[in-house]
Amino acid sequence: MPTYSAPIRDFQFLMHDVLKLQNQNLPGYADLDREFTAAVLEAADKLASDMLVPLNKVGDEQGCTLKDGVVHTPDGFKEAFDAMKAGGWTALDADPEYGGQGIPYLLAIATNEIFTASNMAFSMYQGLTHGAYSAIHTHGTPEQKKTYLPKMVSCDWTGTMNLTEPHCGTDLGLLRTRAEPQDDGSYLLTGQKIFISSGDHDLAENVIHLVLAKAPGGGEGTKGISLFIVPKFLVNEDGSLGERNAVSVGSLEEKMGIHGNATCVMNYDGARGWLLGDLHKGMRAMFTMMNEARLGVAMQGYACADAAYQNAVIYAKDRLQGRAATGVVNPAGAADPLIVHPDIRRSLMDQKAFVEGGRALVMWGAHLMDRSHAGDEDADGLISLLTPVAKGFLTDKGFESTVMAQQVFGGHGYIEEHGMSQYVRDARIAMIYEGANGVQALDLVARKLPQDGGRQMMAFFERIKAFCKKHGDNDAMAEDFIAPLKAASKDLQTAAMYFMERGMKNPNDALAGSHDFLHLFGHVTLGYIWSRICLTAHHALENGTGDTEFYQTKLATGRYYMSRALPMTATHLARIQSGSRHVMALPADAF
Repeated sequence: MPTYSAPIRDFQFLMHDVLKLQNQNLPGYADLDREFTAAVLEAADKLASDMLVPLNKVGDEQGCTLKDGVVHTPDGFKEAFDAMKAGGWTALDADPEYGGQGIPYLLAIATNEIFTASNMAFSMYQGLTHGAYSAIHTHGTPEQKKTYLPKMVSCDWTGTMNLTEPHCGTDLGLLRTRAEPQDDGSYLLTGQKIFISSGDHDLAENVIHLVLAKAPGGGEGTKGISLFIVPKFLVNEDGSLGERNAVSVGSLEEKMGIHGNATCVMNYDGARGWLLGDLHKGMRAMFTMMNEARLGVAMQGYACADAAYQNAVIYAKDRLQGRAATGVVNPAGAADPLIVHPDIRRSLMDQKAFVEGGRALVMWGAHLMDRSHAGDEDADGLISLLTPVAKGFLTDKGFESTVMAQQVFGGHGYIEEHGMSQYVRDARIAMIYEGANGVQALDLVARKLPQDGGRQMMAFFERIKAFCKKHGDNDAMAEDFIAPLKAASKDLQTAAMYFMERGMKNPNDALAGSHDFLHLFGHVTLGYIWSRICLTAHHALENGTGDTEFYQTKLATGRYYMSRALPMTATHLARIQSGSRHVMALPADAF
């Protein structure tokens, strides 16, 4: 059975040494000393090791079942969910007014990484609930917050988001679900939604659906969409559960992965719902969920890759195959372990550099969100720019990394015995949901890049320029980090200017390069993150703070990323500058 161990040392390093939480004047940060964060992370690791890791294979093999209109989760999921609730993990960063603990999002996403890497399908039940909680918390009326949030914070009730319909996914302007206003202020919703993660289950007593629908007078397109709260069971005035609402599960999707999560077709047959936020402004409220969820999905990308990587390392050290080219390493055995071979090392270093860089990017992103929530407009602008980059880049590369980990096992990775297939199958969905990665790339190029006259993009360039100028004379940084970061940043600036110059003349020139721009941006961002990490590691070694092996390993991994991964920016730039001519050359009938 695959194993997993939480990277607590890495979390502590990122939070306290790289991001320097102790120096941040933000709500809740004063409580995040090393002892407290270590205790929280160790407790999360124990729950994950004791319950979630063993259930990962169970969930994959059993999946969910629909019987007599009720969805049943795999064996052991209910007990694990109850343990998650009892430990207060579902309420970690929620508002104390509604039963939450008020801990910053930064620490919450670290614990969520542990749970996701241990059992991604299971973790989605509380993860989606948190997104729905956030939407109601931001856009709900006082009465709605009082009615729903305490139960959702505790996960006695869970939540979902209902966007996609059989005929429309990305293009939500085509949706057909209708909401008819009633005299009492409620609406009756009729329509069908598909691909609804955690749409129904036996883990909680109620499910609170947030449903996009069109109410009369909204007009065409997304501007006419509203968002509604539609509970599985109606809620009485005293907070108790009333009659079953007219919402049901039509079927369960048969999926490539995340079998332990119930992905449902939801039928709304005159189901009673209540408007959340402003009428015909539902997309604004829904994006409160989706922006938070996209950073969470970015985390899923590298978290799943980390679990696969950890198992690949164990296998590479144990499996005896061939002899090292430079001489026998294991004379007592018939062969040397796989890890002696340079190509295996290349694969493992690719995985390690990606996972640790991805973790640092998401932790930085979570810190920016904490600052944004505290009213920091610059942080809000930066995380808005970086969200599609993190979601698209980390999930693309996360899937690629799980495949590399599977490849280390050879044929044993392809069969189910070692569990590597599940990591590959589970990771695949992260590239698709919460906005497919092609859409993330289009959003980045068409909306985020020119937003506010390009102010956020220019601020990002200035951030890197200032970092390079400050540390360019540092002999420990100049050649290995500052020089490649400068070159990669220049590639990104050249690509951005190409879009600015060509995009207005021929939009296809920009759109044909959007995927490459997202990946170019992703590499530059991780190059910047790795440079910050390694600067911190250098200072720790100079100051003799101990743990020398940890810091030296960070430096070696960072140098690997800067020399082996970051040069891909030149390739992406060349592809971008080729424009759309060859991309759009064939008529549709020629395919």
